[in-house]
Amino acid sequence: MIPIIIKDERWGEGMRYYRYLYLGEDIKKKKEKIIQRIETGKINFGIHIVVLPEGRNNQLEIYSGSQFLQPDYPKPDFFVVGIVKGYEDALELVEEIVKVVYNETKGADIRSYILRKEQEG
Repeated sequence: MIPIIIKDERWGEGMRYYRYLYLGEDIKKKKEKIIQRIETGKINFGIHIVVLPEGRNNQLEIYSGSQFLQPDYPKPDFFVVGIVKGYEDALELVEEIVKVVYNETKGADIRSYILRKEQEG
């Protein structure tokens, strides 16, 4: 899977989206609808979200969209880096992001790379 990167100027409340949001190929055409469903808690089954975690201990985290369907699940304040369909695609996306970061920086500090790219706009 080769992720599709789309420049996204959206800064929603609660969720924020990476300016160069990674999308699985099967998500690209439905991007706006899927983002709207994520923000309203009506996420599509099978969708996985790759986020930059708030804590600095982890580089990236993967969440299943079904977590957001639970009635008592708090509305997350995530910085969304990618959206894909399926857990395997989420793993492949994380692998692709690591490769991009390593190829461009010769390091593995994904958090710093993503935040720097976001600032550069």
